[in-house]
Amino acid sequence: MKLKTIWIFLIFLTTLTFILGKIELSPYFFIALILLTTFIKGQLVIDFFMGLKDVSLKYRLIVSLWLFIVIILIGLAFLI
Repeated sequence: MKLKTIWIFLIFLTTLTFILGKIELSPYFFIALILLTTFIKGQLVIDFFMGLKDVSLKYRLIVSLWLFIVIILIGLAFLI
């Protein structure tokens, strides 16, 4: 994918996250949706803007695992 397409998709996801924040949803559903979009955005940044899409899997996993752990911890902080 071209970087311009990725950039537009990131803007779309950010706008979607903002709109979801304005809609009153179930707190657990809201948190899950926001964290899912955050993970997708983070993974797109890791793959395309950091250039890790074409490197060895172990290097991609290090950063992706860090992103996953941070998102899980944020989700747990909201649940506690």
